[in-house]
This record gives sequence, structure tokens and C-alpha cells, in this order.
Amino acid sequence: MVHMDVAILDDYQAVAQQMADWSQLPPGINVQFFHDHIADEDALVDRLKNFQVVMGMRERTPFPRSVLDRLPELRLLVTAGMGNAVFDIPAATELGIVVTGTGGVGEGPTELTWGLILALARRIPQEDRLTREGNWGTTVGIGLKDKTLGLLGLGHIGSLVGKVGA
Repeated sequence: MVHMDVAILDDYQAVAQQMADWSQLPPGINVQFFHDHIADEDALVDRLKNFQVVMGMRERTPFPRSVLDRLPELRLLVTAGMGNAVFDIPAATELGIVVTGTGGVGEGPTELTWGLILALARRIPQEDRLTREGNWGTTVGIGLKDKTLGLLGLGHIGSLVGKVGA
């Protein structure tokens, strides 16, 4: 039987447990969700010293060589998304730790970007506040018809944002 301890870090919103059907994992794989953040390297190493797999949420917890060197049990380091600037990938590779990311990135950031664009153009936050104060329809939003969208970067996410705006 396989024995593996998996740590899911920095899940402050307590959403990771609902994001997958963890019951499908084979017996012997134990998943532990951590809802707090540990910034201190010594405390982080102490928490993770017995884990073989660590999942980092976005770029919340750095894994520099100084941490990786002290996690001899670690075999797999996973990041939410495909890139993580705070993981020392060369050090992990040298230490035999596989680093990987999750797929499916692009739609969420694209939708959030357009939500923010629409909120700013139509002054939704201001209108919401004013309406709650009893003042209805006191501002005029900006329409997006015939406007030019400027994008900084046309990578995967930037291209998706541009397609929605086309």
C-alpha cells in the first residue's frame, strides 16, 4: 500500500477541499489542508518536514533552496496555475523534487479582468455604495462601444482578454 502525505498550503478561503473529490485518492494518501500562512522559513520547514507532496496556492509561500534543502521527504511540489516565481525550480530539480502546475488557467483571470473593466466603466462600485445610501442613479457610466482596449502582453491570458473584447 502506498503511503503519502500531501499538504495543501495557504488555503485561507477554505476552498481547496471542495475543488476536488479527494475521496477518489487511493488508501494511504493523506491530504491535510492548512488555512493559515507561515512566512517564517523555520516554522514552514517544521510543518512540512514529513510531507512528500506540497501544493502551493498561487505564489503565497516561497520555496527557495534554503527551504527545499531542509525537506528531504519532499518529492513533488505543485503550484496552482502553470508558473510560480517563488519556487526555486533549479534547486528543486537538483534535489530530485518534481515541480508541476495545474491546468485550466486563463478563463478565471480573463473573466475577472472583464469584470473589473465593466465595473470601472459602468461605475458599479460607486453606484452600489450610493444605492445602499438611498441615492439611486447619481452617476453616468462609460459605454465600451467604439472604445479601444489596450493590452500589456499578449500571452495566453492577454490573448483571451483580447478575444473577449474583439
